[in-house]
Amino acid sequence: MAIADVQEIKTYIAEDNPEAAIQMGAVIYSKIENLADFPEMGVSLGAKINLKTDYRFLVCGAYLVFYKIEGEFVSVYRILNGARHYLTVLFSEESSEN
Repeated sequence: MAIADVQEIKTYIAEDNPEAAIQMGAVIYSKIENLADFPEMGVSLGAKINLKTDYRFLVCGAYLVFYKIEGEFVSVYRILNGARHYLTVLFSEESSEN
C-alpha cells in the first residue's frame, strides 16, 4: 500500500510541478531507507494520540510515513497527507484486516 501511496503523491504533485514530484518521492524514499539503520527515529503515534498502537511515523513535508518495528524488520504501512484524517485511514484498515 505504501508504494501505491508514493505513486499517488507523485502523480498529484506532478500535475502542477513534475520536478517537485520527483524531489518529494526522493525525500520520502530517503527517509524510509534511513529506517533500516535508525528504526526508532520516528515518533510513537501512541504517545501523540494517547492510544495503544505500535505505529510510529516520520514527517516528510506535508506527508507522514506510518510504520511499525517488527522484530528486526521495519514495515512501512502507509504514506498519507498530514492534513488528511490519517487516524481513520490507519485504524479502519487495521480493523478490516482482523
